[in-house]
Order: sequence, then structure tokens, then C-alpha cells
Amino acid sequence: MNALKQYVKSVFRRLAGVENNSDYLEKLKGRGLRVGTHFNMQKDVILDDTHCWLITIGNYVTIAPRVQILCHDASTKHALEYTKIGPVTIGDYVFVGANSIIMPSVTIGNNVIIAAGSVVTKDVPENTLVSGVPAQVVGKTSDYIDTQRTLLKSSPRFDERFTLNAGVDSKQKQEMLNTLNQTSNKKGFIV
Repeated sequence: MNALKQYVKSVFRRLAGVENNSDYLEKLKGRGLRVGTHFNMQKDVILDDTHCWLITIGNYVTIAPRVQILCHDASTKHALEYTKIGPVTIGDYVFVGANSIIMPSVTIGNNVIIAAGSVVTKDVPENTLVSGVPAQVVGKTSDYIDTQRTLLKSSPRFDERFTLNAGVDSKQKQEMLNTLNQTSNKKGFIV
């Protein structure tokens, strides 16, 4: 019960902005989380901090906002007096879309894209794009990137001036919105 209270406090502190991502990440690394280079963890990600030593994340991985990575499943606790646990391994060059959930005992291969809102319940082979609840393979990562590369050639592009980090102003925001609304598919690309 004490561990649960600490977990809830930790999540509350992060959501309240008292603990930032780098503090949270360093705390979990101290507990045994393994993370490669060029790891981009965005806002409100939850890594199973009660079993974080079971998580291994490779190089060049991006985890979008509100993703959860779980290494335990307490559905058996009352009936069996034990909680199921299992490691989660994420390969290199992986993108995990916003609001996705990765369940225990899952291995995600290299060069994988997980679409936003997916629930990953089984291993994901390398060079695949998965989507859905539960997540299913919907194609190859390389085919998806080729399609997007072709789309990039005919779509509006926006440079770093149009990002929050560069201080995008209201005129630029309106310019971006107008430009996107004038395209047939309302899609563009930003650096």
C-alpha cells in the first residue's frame, strides 16, 4: 500500500509540474530503468515506476505525450494474491504515438511506428507500423516513410520559425492554419 501511495504522489507531482521529465527520468534510472541515447520522452508519459527496472528503451526513441508503459498487471492480485509482471523492451528508432499503452511482456523491434491510441499487447516485429486496440500490424515502416516522402514533395513545409521553441507569433500561426486549410488534404510538414 505504501508503494501505491508513493506512485500516486509521484504521478501527481509530475502532472502538477512539480517534477519535470528529466527529474522523473533520472529517478527511474536510479531504480534501474535502462535508456539509450537520443531518448525523447514527451509530456505526461508514465513509465511503470514500481517496476521500471524491467523496462529497456533503445536509441533514438520518441515517446509521445500520455503514453503508458506497464510492466505489471494487478488483475490477478485479489484472486491469486500475486500480480503478473513482465519486461518491456523497445528497440532503436521507435516512435510511440500519443495515448498509447504498452503492456507487460512486450518486445518492440527496431524501426517501428506505433500509431496514437494503440494498445500493444504482443511483440511488434522490426520495420512495422502498428495501430489499434489491440495493436495490429498495418504495414511496413519503410513503406509508410516512402509514402510520406512523396507527400512531402507536394505539401507545404514550415521551418523552425513556426515552432513554440522559436517563439511562433500569432501572424505565423494564422499563416500556417490558412496554408493548411488551402491544401486538398489539409496536411503539411514542419521541421
